[in-house]
Parts: sequence; structure tokens; C-alpha cells
Amino acid sequence: MAEEKFVFESMQDAQSIKVFLESLMQGFENEKVVLASNGDRIELTPSGLLDFSVKARRKGDSSKLSIKIEWKDNRKQLTVTDANLSVSTE
Repeated sequence: MAEEKFVFESMQDAQSIKVFLESLMQGFENEKVVLASNGDRIELTPSGLLDFSVKARRKGDSSKLSIKIEWKDNRKQLTVTDANLSVSTE
């Protein structure tokens, strides 16, 4: 099967990123995420259990937050990993 790839990079303010993340959450609820920009488009169908990782780092005056969500289409049911993640504003 041919690889489909979508890449988008830009400078955004926090409010714009919040709106994007809210749309992404809605896509996960509906099990359909469509990304499009400048004529590029990809449709993803996240369902079942997904591999999820969060990485954060601060070095000097630079900070980085990476969120990775990965899955295989038509994956058989797996067992949920017993791990907790907390996010707060405090």
C-alpha cells in the first residue's frame, strides 16, 4: 500500500492551537480525523485502543511538548495499559 503523508508547520498562538485540539478531540469522538491544508488532505479513522505517548522538555528558554498517537487500522482488541497521566494548570 502506498504511503500517505501530511505535514503542516506554522507559528500559531495558544488560542489557535486550542481550537485545533478541540477539533481533533471531536474527530476522535467521531472516529474520523480529516486534515487538510494547501491542497493536501488525509483522512484517518482512529478507533479501538491507540498507542499514546507524551514527551515534554525544557532547555534554557525553549520548551517542547510532543504528543504522539498511533494505531493500526482494523487492529484486534487489545488490553488497556494500566497507566495514569495527569495534566494540570497548577
